[in-house]
Amino acid sequence: MKAIKEGLKVLSRGTCGTAFCSLLNSEYGVPNEIAEIAASPFAGGLLNRGFQCGMIGGAVLAAGAESYRRNEDTGEAIAMAITATQHLMESFKKRTNTISCRDITEMDLTGKLAPLKVLFTGKAFGCMKLAGRWAPEAIKSADEGLSDESVSFCPGSVSCASEVVRKMGATEEEMLMVAGYAGGLGLSGKECGALSAAIWYKMVDWIKKNPGKSPSSFDDLETKKMLRAFYVQTDSEVLCSKITNKEFKDIDDHSEYIKNGGCKKIIDALAAL
Repeated sequence: MKAIKEGLKVLSRGTCGTAFCSLLNSEYGVPNEIAEIAASPFAGGLLNRGFQCGMIGGAVLAAGAESYRRNEDTGEAIAMAITATQHLMESFKKRTNTISCRDITEMDLTGKLAPLKVLFTGKAFGCMKLAGRWAPEAIKSADEGLSDESVSFCPGSVSCASEVVRKMGATEEEMLMVAGYAGGLGLSGKECGALSAAIWYKMVDWIKKNPGKSPSSFDDLETKKMLRAFYVQTDSEVLCSKITNKEFKDIDDHSEYIKNGGCKKIIDALAAL
């Protein structure tokens, strides 16, 4: 019961993505309403497709923003944001044995009736418990990652996720916020980080251009266009490891891959929208 109460407190901030972005931003003392609201598409595993849990997606954004504030050098900030993401993922997997929303909810969340299915099957209470229990662990693991002095990387680190939002017109802070999605979330080879970053930044841009409007008014057609453009480039594949035919060994391996033109067509196609 205590975990549910704590989870309700956390999730009162918004969807799982919004809630955990807001939670960590509050911990760091730097709220960012636009960035937090824009994390709402991470709910249900990114547009309700069951990918990585939205709690992680939101936490990664806040950790990236804190890395931006702690590190003057952009390459170092990107490397530490990726490291913080890896710590967040490890912490989350210790609690759930997975990072996938689909594995946690054990249901298809697409379709208009998905919210009702989550409510009436009791899965919503499971998510509340998870949110309540993982919240303090998320804060702790993000800080450990951002402070990890054992991380080794060459100067000039880059992130596929940062590159796509840079081309879309993002600020340096916004570029750093998404840096951890690199290589399919913390270089794990999961769902494409450039796609996650582009969808988030599209929402950021929409909120900036439509002050006062409800996020529910966000044009779903735009995200569908992005998914369509992405699928054309990847033959409908979503996993980074299958798109790249690579398992990134470390931050430098990913940086070199992107610097040498890896995923350029995907990045350019998403940025063009």
